[in-house]
Amino acid sequence: MAGTAPAFAAAIGGHPPDAPALVWRDTATGYGELWAAALRERDRVRALPLPAGAPIGLLVDKSPAGVALVLGALLSGRPALLPPASLPEAVLHELFASSGCACTMSPDAVAGVPGAGPPQVPAGTALMLTTSGSTGLPKVVPLPSAGIGAFTRWAGDRFGIGAGTAVLSYAPLSFDLSLLDVWTTLARGGTAVLVDPDDALHAGRLAAAIRRWRVEVVQAVPMVFGLLAGTGGAFDSVRHAIATGDALSPDGVAALPATFPSARLHNLYGCTETNDSLLHEIDPVRDAGGPVPIGTPLPGVAVRLIGDDGAEVTGAGSGELWVRTPFQSTGYLGAAAGTGRFTHCPGDPGGPVWYRSGDLVERRPDGALVLLGRTDFRVKVRGVGVDLGAVEAALSGHAEVLEAVVFAVPERVGGRRLRGLARRTPGSALTTLGLRRHCAAVLPRGAIPSDLLIVDTALPRNANGKLDRAAVAREHPPTQEGV
Repeated sequence: MAGTAPAFAAAIGGHPPDAPALVWRDTATGYGELWAAALRERDRVRALPLPAGAPIGLLVDKSPAGVALVLGALLSGRPALLPPASLPEAVLHELFASSGCACTMSPDAVAGVPGAGPPQVPAGTALMLTTSGSTGLPKVVPLPSAGIGAFTRWAGDRFGIGAGTAVLSYAPLSFDLSLLDVWTTLARGGTAVLVDPDDALHAGRLAAAIRRWRVEVVQAVPMVFGLLAGTGGAFDSVRHAIATGDALSPDGVAALPATFPSARLHNLYGCTETNDSLLHEIDPVRDAGGPVPIGTPLPGVAVRLIGDDGAEVTGAGSGELWVRTPFQSTGYLGAAAGTGRFTHCPGDPGGPVWYRSGDLVERRPDGALVLLGRTDFRVKVRGVGVDLGAVEAALSGHAEVLEAVVFAVPERVGGRRLRGLARRTPGSALTTLGLRRHCAAVLPRGAIPSDLLIVDTALPRNANGKLDRAAVAREHPPTQEGV
């Protein structure tokens, strides 16, 4: 397969015209039709009165027209910023302007971007994605053309994606999961089965799409696998079930074999900045007790654990995970470039650039890497260090809790207290007293939330299915007296 993003996009024109490239709302679009639409979009991009190499902004929803526009931008060789179209208009404008996008394109229109700054995109950039932006303005992540090409080669080979392979596309086009679900699939001549956002939480419709189109590869956050398991059916066409973006619960691991009886089961670790980095093949017996390891490095990927003292942890122990991949970004654009996330390893100032993930990871004696939480989730509560991720895992470990989130909130007299929210299973009579007793059995006293709230409705999630902590805080604000 070709080694750059424009080259792999061009390869799509070589697939049989009548072969199904996309499925959208139960209707298939052939490669011939998609390729013709992509060429029209390429010509629209080339006709823009912009200097060579100047970036553009793309405003696309998940649809064949949206896919064609992104392909057209890739074919043109012009860098394109692809943020979630659902972001507020003011946020989108700031992202486009600060990245030097003088205009935006949608399948139907072209518009100027008032106040756009000078282009600052690194040479060789194909696409620019954004981080989730749950705390402040999303960061712009430029992805090198060669890195995208390298990723599609690895993903296509690793998961056996070829002509006729149906792959479920659950995430929006603006998320990095689409590099596998959509772009790798199209590069290899497969069929990307696009999930309508309106169906994202509808288990029955998801199940029907997988069965009707004989989907072979499913990559999604664990919540989606929980929805499918809840239908009580088995999906025997699936060869690879890939959980990513969040931690798999013990119940989630236990449900996978019956839900996907013919599939190899995977836990995949990565982020927008580096793309996929680690992969673990799940053994439902071995991994049933959790937590599920995040895996071993992909070919060409290097990882290091850096302790609180700045020294590398070479054996068993814990530290922040640093990653270097063949697919990674060159660094954030704009003000975010100075955050120190892309940097040299301690003691090697002239060496390669690594990405500081912010994830706290433990290396077990057998070498397995296990995600403990976030370094920025480590807080002091009344003088005691607490990891919010560990507290969330403890709450979620209760048999009658479907999902949980924990915050450190200010106390009236100074300092901070822990506030936990838990969604209980339908029909459960779980009370805060019962949940507190559960916490007391698995957590140190200082890590037990002083405020607990039990809810019966789903906690807000972003477009990619991840828990939206900012939205939870807005919907369930704390009081001065507690929950």
